[in-house]
Amino acid sequence: MTEAADRYHDYVNPLVERYASKEMRWLFSPQYKFQTWRRLWVALAEAEAEAGLGITEAQIAELRAHVDNINFDVAEAQEKKLRHDVMAHIYAYGEQCPKARGIIHLGATSAFVGDNTDLIQMREGLRLVRIRLVNTMQALAQFAAQHRALVTLGYTHFQPAQLTTVGRRAVLWLQDLVFDLEDLEHCLATLQFHGSKGATGTQASFLQLCNGDEDKVKYIDRRVAEKMGFERTLLVTGQTYPRKYDSRVLGILSGVAQSAHKFSNDIRLLQSVGEMEEPFGKSQVGSSTMAYKRNPTRSERMAALARHVICTSLNPAFTAAGQWFERTIDDSANKRLSIPEAFLATDAILILYQEVARGLVVYPAIMARRVAEYLPFLATENLMMEGVKAAGDRQALHEKIREHAMETWHHMRVEGGENDLLQRLHADPAFAPVCDQIPEKPAPEAYLGRAVQQVDEFLDTVYRPLQERYQALFGVTVETHV
Repeated sequence: MTEAADRYHDYVNPLVERYASKEMRWLFSPQYKFQTWRRLWVALAEAEAEAGLGITEAQIAELRAHVDNINFDVAEAQEKKLRHDVMAHIYAYGEQCPKARGIIHLGATSAFVGDNTDLIQMREGLRLVRIRLVNTMQALAQFAAQHRALVTLGYTHFQPAQLTTVGRRAVLWLQDLVFDLEDLEHCLATLQFHGSKGATGTQASFLQLCNGDEDKVKYIDRRVAEKMGFERTLLVTGQTYPRKYDSRVLGILSGVAQSAHKFSNDIRLLQSVGEMEEPFGKSQVGSSTMAYKRNPTRSERMAALARHVICTSLNPAFTAAGQWFERTIDDSANKRLSIPEAFLATDAILILYQEVARGLVVYPAIMARRVAEYLPFLATENLMMEGVKAAGDRQALHEKIREHAMETWHHMRVEGGENDLLQRLHADPAFAPVCDQIPEKPAPEAYLGRAVQQVDEFLDTVYRPLQERYQALFGVTVETHV
């Protein structure tokens, strides 16, 4: 069997093969992970040399020369023998760097490379999610502005309620993403490095190396963080950084997934009633049997992946809750699955979200027809307010409207008649004081409230500052695989 054919005999993660981008897959690849380990060992050696620990420039140069060309075969062979991935990679690195072999990982414990790399991956993953977010937000903002005044039915309980506009509904979707972006930015701004803390976090090994000089210990800790792009390190840790960090980060991804799932629900429902739909390719097939089908498959996939992220975000929460003292290793296997998968799935969700938002199709004629069908019902709230102003009893008027409305529903759905609610109210003596205010044919625009103005205000006061802030991130488009 050829190597190409043999790959079909192994399980393949769909997040890698079908959904996530090359950029996000790279962040969680073995190459990125282990070259980051080596970058950390270089940074540690540099910081220790700067602190006067007797590490030579020749040793550091040798380490730098082999950061990217990882001898995976040697590391894998050693891990089979040692059953310890960090020691295996120290050995492999030492094979390539004989001058520096003795100073690799000096004073550190496994969490130095493992945990700091995890934090770097999560930071870079959040930055990539941010790019996806702001481009999706831009698509929604443009859509909202374009359809700011397009009248459509608003729904509560998925039943016709008051009128709204397509643009205002899009602003609701956009606002959810604004919340997610705010949470993401706060996390990035406050994310701290694990640093150089030693076996139980007390920095005892580094204090020993520095002959009791605490300033040198703190210098090494700070300099390694700076070299890896972090402004601060955690002041206290166990052997690992607090696993609440993982829960916190995946909570942000869960928030994005929640927003996307809500959007996908709305699109699927609107597509069912024919008011809007996601983009549908010229050669796209909706069903293997029903050739006429235009299924909302992108939105359905968003919902599926969003549920995966939301459920996966519970893993770090249980892990954080279940840690013992300065560390246990029952987090390790779980982290290898939950963190990369949550990022890969969130990446895929936002790629889909952006694609759908950029290609949304609206059907104003269907909207207008549905608005006209239900508008007499929607006009009754304003009529009730006018009746109260004319000294009517609000509760009594409400009951009268309810009775006539139920009769009208029966007339429409059972007898197949037209919506004659306003004619019924016109003939009811209870509404005689406002009879002249019962419109024969209501104008939809009269029942929009401040919908259009709210769209304009949100775009001007909330979105525009974000648009200016993230201008450099716009323009990124990633095509879905399927």
